[in-house]
Amino acid sequence: MAQAITNATFDQLVAQGKPMVVDFWATWCGPCKKVGPYVEQLAEEYEGQAIIGKVDVDEEDELAMRFGIRNIPTILFIKDGQVVDKQIGAAPKNILEDKLKAIL
Repeated sequence: MAQAITNATFDQLVAQGKPMVVDFWATWCGPCKKVGPYVEQLAEEYEGQAIIGKVDVDEEDELAMRFGIRNIPTILFIKDGQVVDKQIGAAPKNILEDKLKAIL
């Protein structure tokens, strides 16, 4: 299951040194609902290899502002603490998985 990431936990997760996939979403966002199950599947399939989590932008607006999130869903791919790729808008699972594999 994808982790709920908050402003308080984000830096601790980055410090673990694993690649991260962070889905910025909201409960009212239609495209977010389409992408959400793909993120959950990746979290199960890549457990232990990467940290895969979700940030509710309505509850964690500080974190969304920190990364300049203006559109959702936005999925960030983070390696060594740096954003190395992103997906803005809905995308099929294979696109997300290819981006994840590129940072493993």
